[in-house]
Amino acid sequence: MSKVLIIAEHHEGVLNSATAKCVTAAQALSPDAIDVVVLADLPDEVAKQASTIAGVTRVLTVANAANAQAIAQNLAPQIAKLAEGYTHVFGPSTTFGKDVMPCVAALLGVAQVSDVMEVESSHVFKRPIYAGNAIITVEAPAADTVVATIRTASWSEAAQGGDAPVEAVSVEASLPEHTRFIGLAGASSDRPDLQSAKRVVSGGRGVGSKENFKIVYEFADKLGAAVGASRAAVDAGYCPNEMQVGQTGKIISPELYVAIGISGAIQHLTGIKDAGTIVAINKDGDAPIFEVADIGLVGDLFTILPELEAAL
Repeated sequence: MSKVLIIAEHHEGVLNSATAKCVTAAQALSPDAIDVVVLADLPDEVAKQASTIAGVTRVLTVANAANAQAIAQNLAPQIAKLAEGYTHVFGPSTTFGKDVMPCVAALLGVAQVSDVMEVESSHVFKRPIYAGNAIITVEAPAADTVVATIRTASWSEAAQGGDAPVEAVSVEASLPEHTRFIGLAGASSDRPDLQSAKRVVSGGRGVGSKENFKIVYEFADKLGAAVGASRAAVDAGYCPNEMQVGQTGKIISPELYVAIGISGAIQHLTGIKDAGTIVAINKDGDAPIFEVADIGLVGDLFTILPELEAAL
C-alpha cells in the first residue's frame, strides 16, 4: 500500500508545472493516496492551483513566515516531519528539488533516488547515468521511505479538472537559526521560463558574438518561445549561464526545440533528447545535431532566420 507526498514547487504565488509531472510519476505507483504539500508564508493561492490537478487526493498547506523563501534548510525539517505515514516523498528534479530533497533524505536517514524516469514497482526505478547514455535500474530498500526526485523531462503533466480538498496542517519542527534569507539575485525576463516552456530557441557558438545573439532573441519572440544556449555560447560570454541547456545546465522537454548554430555536443544533446520536435539550423551539414534533429536546415543562420521570421 503506497501513499505519496509530493512537495509543490512554486514561486510568487504560481505553481510550477513540474509539480503536475510529479503527480504523473506518482500515479505510476497506483498508490492509495497522492497528497501535495504547499509550504509558504501564504499558501492558499498555490494550494488552490494544486487542488485542480487530477489524481491529487489532498492538498496540505503549511503556513509559516520561515517558508516565504524556498530555503532547503528551513523546508526540509518540516517535510521530514510530514513524511511520517507516507511510503514515498517526491519532488521535481529541478533546481528547487535538487536543493531540498537531499536534505529531506538525510533527515530521514535514507538514500535518495535521483532523476526517476520510469517506475517499475513501488521500490524499483529507472534513472539515467553517463549523461543519459545509459539507463540503470535501482532498487530502494523495501523498509525505507522512498525519497526521490522526478526527472521532469521524462513525464507529462497530469491533467487538470481535479477538485482535491485543501487542509491546513501545523508542523512542529525545529528550524535552524544559522541559515537565513538575505536576497535573491536573478535575471528577469518577459519570456517564458526555460525549464517549463513549450517552445525553446537556443543559440550556440555559431551565432558568433554576444551582439549577434539578438537575432536568436528576436526569433524566439516571434515564436513566443523561451531562449536557451549551448555551453559553448555561455563560455564564450554570449549569454548568462542560467540560459545553458544540457547536462551541466537545464534538462528540458519542450514541444518544439530550435537549435541555432549549435553543433550538438553530447552534453547538450542530453538536455534536449526528450523534446517533441527538434529543428536544427547549422551551416555544417555534418554537425552531430542533425543526427537527432527531426528537421534540419543547412545554411547560414543569418540568412535563414530572417527568411523564417518573414514567413512567420
